[in-house]
Amino acid sequence: MSNVDGTGDRYVVGVDYGTLSGRALVVRVRDGVEVGTAVHEYRHGVIESALPDGGPALPPDWALQDPEDYRDVLRHAVPAALADAGVDPAQVIGIGTDFTACTVLPTLADGTPLCEVPELRHRPHAWVKLWKHHAAQPHADRINALAHERREPWIGRYGGKISAEWQFAKGLQILEEDPEIYRRAERFIEAADWIVWQLCGTETRNVCTAGYKGIRQDGRYPSTDYLGALHPDFADFATKLDGPLLPLGDRAGVLSARAAEWTGLPAGIAVAVGNVDAHVTAASAQALTPGRLVAIMGTSTCHVVNGTRPAEVPGMCGVVDGGISPGAWGYEAGQSGVGDIFGWFVRHGAPAGLDSHERLTELAAAQPVGAHGLVALDWWNGNRSLLVNHDLSGLIVGLTLATRPQDIYRALLESTAFGTRMIIEAFVEAGVPVTDIVVAGGLASNRLLMQIYADVTNRPLSIIGSAQGPALGSAIHAAVAAGAYPTIHEASAAMGRVDEGVYQPVPENVRAYDALYAEYRALHDHFGRGADDVMLRLRAIRNAAAQPAQADTVLEVVG
Repeated sequence: MSNVDGTGDRYVVGVDYGTLSGRALVVRVRDGVEVGTAVHEYRHGVIESALPDGGPALPPDWALQDPEDYRDVLRHAVPAALADAGVDPAQVIGIGTDFTACTVLPTLADGTPLCEVPELRHRPHAWVKLWKHHAAQPHADRINALAHERREPWIGRYGGKISAEWQFAKGLQILEEDPEIYRRAERFIEAADWIVWQLCGTETRNVCTAGYKGIRQDGRYPSTDYLGALHPDFADFATKLDGPLLPLGDRAGVLSARAAEWTGLPAGIAVAVGNVDAHVTAASAQALTPGRLVAIMGTSTCHVVNGTRPAEVPGMCGVVDGGISPGAWGYEAGQSGVGDIFGWFVRHGAPAGLDSHERLTELAAAQPVGAHGLVALDWWNGNRSLLVNHDLSGLIVGLTLATRPQDIYRALLESTAFGTRMIIEAFVEAGVPVTDIVVAGGLASNRLLMQIYADVTNRPLSIIGSAQGPALGSAIHAAVAAGAYPTIHEASAAMGRVDEGVYQPVPENVRAYDALYAEYRALHDHFGRGADDVMLRLRAIRNAAAQPAQADTVLEVVG
């Protein structure tokens, strides 16, 4: 991949931590050219059924990870990317990282993960809770109910609901299910900040995750009075989150000797403040201008857009001052399942001979809009925005004996576009403009899917000019942390790239999708806003069957 011109150039490294692997990218500072990359798969992947090495089984809706897998990315992917680039490590001036979020772990005061304390390794709550850990939904429900009862001023900044994915729900779950782990946890930290701690030996917090995932607004976390009302022992939770808070693009510290040995990079180079994979991509997509929404589409989708003022948008993940870039109010929304839904159908629903995305896409593209007679709800992994309920589940309406696999596949593609349209309309109705969309992530390569999104949203779609949007965004932030550019905006203009207006709405498709979207919205409101809680009842029955001893408790909670 090397495109190295000479010894005078300077380079930065961006490391993107995804759900299943970590990617390192070597980028030239002066123009953002990507000169080397490497990927390292996590050895343990997502831990969903049982802890490693014969550990205990996990209940439904758990999703854990091993922090040693994150260190291995530094040991393997970074040196491999440098080798691929053919760059002298002495020319590298900084490293930046991003992470899936909310991915959090309990640690000791020195950053040691509790799952690495020998006597705690068999305790599930000692491990990293991945973003897709959804077992804290009952705790999120209580957090939200009490916040509204007390009229807490911060709840409106999160669209009226705190997600089960975020820090407080996961922390409360630990306290109530394993009080000893909660007590032993001197820090409860985003993986985005923990990996920076590993790189430079300095504990920091970034304004992005503190705001979106940690309910930090107007310079403070929720009060001890509120937290104590949730549970007396929860009153100290914010002290486990608190740490030196730094803006995006700042220098968290310098690369330690230990991390230099892992990575092959020079000790003493700049280490950028941690960031989130979606938010950091706005810089690489040259999408820091207010109104330009970035949809980072992969296993799930995160939608981020800058605005000029704070607004309360129902069902959003949050609005944070400087949450995407300094000087703007950053808004976040998301869908908990997108690519995962398509992958589920290919693996489990498509017959032999049609069990590939390429073949199903080819067949689905041949049919006119609406010809399959189906509409689906995109809740296979719950709903993040607008309903903020991870106990919701998927739905397909209109199936007949004539329905073919490609019909279902296209309906699932369309359902995720409808979910994105719901999010965009919520932004606009709250006074946050969305003028156009830039798509990043692996799903941008599916031309049918991209055209569906342009038609459903009735907005032009641009495509990020890099296949490694988050890693490039992290490299851009590393360049700012190293002093190569004074601001993220200037670094984005020089190092980011986007292919403008690649997909335009087709008027006849827009009209046809308006009719289907009306049906989607009716189903969305009926099953998602309390008219029929059948999905919640079915989940309770499933959980009771999986854990008979807990049957009465589970049914009581939902019923």
